[in-house]
Amino acid sequence: MSTNITTELLRVDPNVIRFPKDATMPEIEPSETLTNLEKGVKILQAETPIAFPTETVYGLGASALSTPAVKGIYAAKNRPADNPLIIHISSVDQLERKLLFNTSIPDIYRPLIEKFWPGPLTILLPVPENTNISSSCTVGQSTFAVRMPSNPIARSLIALSDIPLAAPSANASTKPSPTRASHVYHDLQGRIPLILDGGPCDVGVESTVVDGLTDPPMLLRPGGVSLEEIRKYGGERWQNIQLAKASADKNEKVRTPGMKYKHYSPRAPVALFINPTDSESRVKEFISQFEPTPQRVAVLTSRAFGEPVVQAVQEHCQDVTVLSLGTSGAEISRNLFAMLREVDEQGMDLIVVEGIDETEEGLAVMNRLKKAASTIIN
Repeated sequence: MSTNITTELLRVDPNVIRFPKDATMPEIEPSETLTNLEKGVKILQAETPIAFPTETVYGLGASALSTPAVKGIYAAKNRPADNPLIIHISSVDQLERKLLFNTSIPDIYRPLIEKFWPGPLTILLPVPENTNISSSCTVGQSTFAVRMPSNPIARSLIALSDIPLAAPSANASTKPSPTRASHVYHDLQGRIPLILDGGPCDVGVESTVVDGLTDPPMLLRPGGVSLEEIRKYGGERWQNIQLAKASADKNEKVRTPGMKYKHYSPRAPVALFINPTDSESRVKEFISQFEPTPQRVAVLTSRAFGEPVVQAVQEHCQDVTVLSLGTSGAEISRNLFAMLREVDEQGMDLIVVEGIDETEEGLAVMNRLKKAASTIIN
């Protein structure tokens, strides 16, 4: 893909969009937002990727039915070609018309769809015979991943174009996922023609991916819907859901993104402290091992790192930046990628991050942090 493209950054306001329950099309007031959405639709119809907000992170979308369009996503991100893509739809009607044809959604997914669609939940479905889904989305797998985003901008873009969109995160491959339009511009400016700026994302980590086609069902990637919520609302068949291993082997085929390659990583090395017990002495010991000592260090705190930990870093390092990810799971999830990007753009030599317990949102947060970390201290 050419790197000489002029990238437009256009504002879209989710507040002028209504998507009534069970509707297949949005209601949008005549506005700059509608004009900019229509511009995005025309680019998508020309089989070219654009970036747009979802409730999880910003996505880089193109027609899942066009191999040239999907290859444009891989080229813009410099994404490995064997890493599958999630397809985004605007309604169940669109899923059935455009992707499933005469096949039906397996019953096991019905309670989860009822509760979490639209929303940050991705399900795996069998690829129908004579499918029109690009093989570049599925990379040779017999299943495809699909979700219905709740962000009204994303959902409207898909509905107005009537194109199911393959849409990974709109970042350069391996970098922290973008939760603001400025993050996308930083990574992909000159590589895509349009970024729709709908403000910061609400959830902050990618969707949860589940596979109900296996027995027992599998949680392939933790995300915006927690494991506890799946068990609570999924019914009896989801009570024994199993967690897939966090990282696939080098030559292993994967059914969903986020399982194989290095992800979410800033340029600066990330040290993740899993257990906050005795944090002060453990952080001090870790910093003292460096030769030379890192001078610019960021410390990302949440629930346990206090002033003694910060002072332990300051004893060794001249320039220390301290940011709080928040204390609730939702806050930490929402702030994680943005703060990793913020401190990385400041040119840090090292980023020290406090881990949290792996319950509720913590499972997804720690999944991302473990993939971002160059050093994990238990």
